[in-house]
Amino acid sequence: MSEIYTVAIAILAVLAVSGLYVGVTNDAVNFLNSAIGSKVAGMKVILAVASAGIILGVISSSGMMEVARNGMFNPAMFSFHEVMTLYIAVMFANVILLDIYNSMGLPTSTTVSLIFCLLGSAVAISIYKIATQPQLLLADIGDFINTTRAMGIISAILLSVVIAFTCGTIMMWISRLIFSFRYMAVFRRFGALWCGASLTAIVYFALFKALKFVLEGSSFVAWVDDNLLLAIFICWGACSVLLAFLQLFRINILRLTILSGTFALALAFAGNDLVNFIGVPVAGFDAYSVAREAGTTDIMMSALNENIPANMLFMLSAGAVMILTLWTSRKAMHVTETEISLSTQANEDESRYGSNLFSRSIVRAALNVSNAVDRITPDFVKRFVATRFEYTDVEHSGAPYDMIRATVNLTTSALLISLATSLKLPLSTTYVCFMVAMGSSLADKAWGRESAVYRITGVMTVIVGWFSTAIGGFIIALGTGFLLIWGGKVAFVTVTVVCLYMLIKSNLSFKKKEPVQQQEKAEEKNAVETIVDEVCHMMKLATQIYDRTLVAVFKENRKALKELIRESEEIYEQSRELKYSLMPTLRRLKGSGLELSLYYVQVVDYLSEIAKALVHITRPAYEHIDNNHEGLSREQTSDLMRINDEVAEIYGSINRMLTTNDFSDIDTILVMRDDLFERIAATTKSELMRINEGEGNTKASMLYLTVLSETKTMILQARNLLKAQRYFLQHAGVLKDSFRYNRNA
Repeated sequence: MSEIYTVAIAILAVLAVSGLYVGVTNDAVNFLNSAIGSKVAGMKVILAVASAGIILGVISSSGMMEVARNGMFNPAMFSFHEVMTLYIAVMFANVILLDIYNSMGLPTSTTVSLIFCLLGSAVAISIYKIATQPQLLLADIGDFINTTRAMGIISAILLSVVIAFTCGTIMMWISRLIFSFRYMAVFRRFGALWCGASLTAIVYFALFKALKFVLEGSSFVAWVDDNLLLAIFICWGACSVLLAFLQLFRINILRLTILSGTFALALAFAGNDLVNFIGVPVAGFDAYSVAREAGTTDIMMSALNENIPANMLFMLSAGAVMILTLWTSRKAMHVTETEISLSTQANEDESRYGSNLFSRSIVRAALNVSNAVDRITPDFVKRFVATRFEYTDVEHSGAPYDMIRATVNLTTSALLISLATSLKLPLSTTYVCFMVAMGSSLADKAWGRESAVYRITGVMTVIVGWFSTAIGGFIIALGTGFLLIWGGKVAFVTVTVVCLYMLIKSNLSFKKKEPVQQQEKAEEKNAVETIVDEVCHMMKLATQIYDRTLVAVFKENRKALKELIRESEEIYEQSRELKYSLMPTLRRLKGSGLELSLYYVQVVDYLSEIAKALVHITRPAYEHIDNNHEGLSREQTSDLMRINDEVAEIYGSINRMLTTNDFSDIDTILVMRDDLFERIAATTKSELMRINEGEGNTKASMLYLTVLSETKTMILQARNLLKAQRYFLQHAGVLKDSFRYNRNA
């Protein structure tokens, strides 16, 4: 047997480890988010519970690899060489695709990735066989490919999105109506029954979804199947009694329920989804073993149609890698941020998702429906419902949402997955968990009018990402398969090097971003320092852009002005983001006094006005030059150069004070400002006189007057910002108490 196949097996082994890393990184969002989002326990405790679930899941795993061996293609139609090429192409495409999505922070489905990468690679190899064998026609491709499974996955996406979101919304609305956000008193009376029902769903899920292959065929399973309702009621009663007993000892049964759900989802993840990560490498090793025993590479792979038990050593090794990844992967936490940010009770930074016509239309339609329902709902019902949904943080944990919602997320997900399993519906675990969380956050009033349009856009981005996973996986695997089967050893070496380089670069680039992210989180702990740094940074940029804009106008540099428009608009967007982040920032400043918050609002407002004035200078300047109008006259250029020098001096002094927090020369800025305003008034009069005398041209004069007017605005707002920043820092305790200031200055 050629050594190239031994190398291929080694590459499959390496990519299996990489696939486990990427897969766990992606799918950790499924079973960790409810526990993390509710801060039910410390991160180490949550990871320990999930690790225990993974260990049991791996040990009890069926080891069935039929999806990789024969789920998407008929192995009897392919030779050993063709099957190995197919599997190599799948692993390259699968790992790269998932790594790209994880780097973007988008949760996707490893099932979709595996299925469509297998489909794309199998199509590529099938087309190659048809093209090289005259007796075969393109119509014969149906003999090579199993498209039924792919259609099942597509239907799973549609079913999961609609059913999970709807059920999550209904279950959360009912639960909140029962308990409200002030759930402590009601929970002491009915909490054991409610958590007992949740725990029953979780136990049923763990036994008949996660451990179904271990228990299948046993008398216990047969009895439960014959007496399902009785079994459920018995389990509910037993769980309720146990939890009520624990509640007597002041044990938080919500925590136990959430951690139990996390354990069950992790168990199911390891027991059933393991094939998504190591199925292809294991199937490749099985094919290699069959060919080696036969002593030829020309053998057809019909043996892959047989049920070959998985090597338990492989399974345990895979479990160890999964647990290690769970504890060490920073990307896993990055992926969880997407779901948590879209479901958090706080309205923070939602605008980063943007908005589109579709999301705006949905919100508008929902408001219309809500108004219609309100008109026919009795007032006493509306008042009662409103009191149940008044948000109050009774847990005081600072969690994105409370433990009631976390329990609903886990219970609903477990119920839906269990029900789908019993009815043999192809629901996806990834889609169920994510969409249940989105539905529960909607019902929990987390999607207020201030954030709904942005959160819907974020959810739609994720859903589109799921569909694009299928398309992207198919295309990448198809192209890789063509390259490998037609390119031979040269293509094999080239694709191997390129793909490994992409994976290494992706991981290294993410690690480089980590210190920045950690720095941002550290800065959040000190809101005052963050605000000061942001103001200093933006003021320096504004100074540079203003100076470069005037120089570009003098030189009629169209390209430079186009770039300056982009930079000025970025500053304006940053200032708008600061305004939109007022609420979370003020919450971080609470306890520091209303005066501190007042001056922060003023600083942000003045900064926004400066950025707006800058945009109003760069845009007309670019339009003037872009339309090939005549440039500024010598007198106009000379006047603006003198004004630019004074502006540079004023802004230099302001930036120096902002950077050093030394405001001892603030009165000097007032004098410099007044002198500049007098010069602007004089130059404006001179320009009006030239216009009256018919000198120059109208377009240049309008640009000139616009620059003068917006320059005055920039200086005025900069002076106001300096005053507000000084007051802000003094109330924040940054400036010495002995410092005195004149509020009328």
